[in-house]
Amino acid sequence: MKHKVFKDSSLRIWNTIQQSRFISVYVLIFVALLFNVCDAKGQTEWPQTVASKDGTLISYEVYGAGEPTLVFVHGWSCDSRYWRNQISPFSQKHKIVLVDLAGHGHSGVTREKYSMKAFGEDILSVVEATGSQDIILIGHSMGGAVIAEAARLMPQRVKGIIGVDTYENIEYPLSPEEFDQMIAPLQKDFQSGTRQFVQQMLSPNTDANLREWIIADMSAAPPSIALSAMEELMSQSITGQAAKIFEEIHIPIITVNGDLWQIDYEANRRHMFSFDAIVIKKADHFLMMNRSDEFNKAMKQAIKSIAENVKEHNKY
Repeated sequence: MKHKVFKDSSLRIWNTIQQSRFISVYVLIFVALLFNVCDAKGQTEWPQTVASKDGTLISYEVYGAGEPTLVFVHGWSCDSRYWRNQISPFSQKHKIVLVDLAGHGHSGVTREKYSMKAFGEDILSVVEATGSQDIILIGHSMGGAVIAEAARLMPQRVKGIIGVDTYENIEYPLSPEEFDQMIAPLQKDFQSGTRQFVQQMLSPNTDANLREWIIADMSAAPPSIALSAMEELMSQSITGQAAKIFEEIHIPIITVNGDLWQIDYEANRRHMFSFDAIVIKKADHFLMMNRSDEFNKAMKQAIKSIAENVKEHNKY
């Protein structure tokens, strides 16, 4: 009797094990298929890398399909994450490319000088890697200076430029003394100085969590890289190169700006092929993040305007 009970129990245990193994196999197959689907679907969404002219590896992401390709370039001490609210709206009709400039995000940090020209070469390398032919360059803040350099390197590919809260006055006569006064707090204590610097660009109405994320993120940038980029950027205003570069770029330029700073249309038009601006009222420097719906609508308007300008220009 004891032997029969033991045998029956053993069979039940064995059957349970077999059933468990059977279920486990199917679970494993399901999980494997799930991962394969996710991998196939998201493969192009992983960051890719390409070497810039000086060998620095540049990280970039590609989404969607359709021309013109939209190349998004972040600002000072930021990275491609700052465009996350633009991925879905614009990748539905366009191939979009998000770039981490050298020294930012996931890109290499081997460069000694982080100049606007070298950043422009980063964009050129990425564009060549994606094979894009018709391009609109989009640059936030310092990214505006970067895409101007990139446009000069790709005159046949770039059809237009969209600045994001930048190009308020490309003639602004910054003096060395003004610059020294501006950068001194960052040189003394980079994290504290950057926090104060960034706070001035944010609206009190910005979501508190987003506000703190931006401030903390930018103030955590590598000081040597951030200071080098800042010095290189501001030297263009001191020397007048900030305006002169646009005399070599014969394409339409539009900005989507907040109203923190006044735009000098006449100063810009003295150097630009064409210039116009879309201003979002009561928006701050990070309007693509904290006013994304209005920003995206304005961006679509700017893209349409550039496309119409190019079409009209091609008639002649």
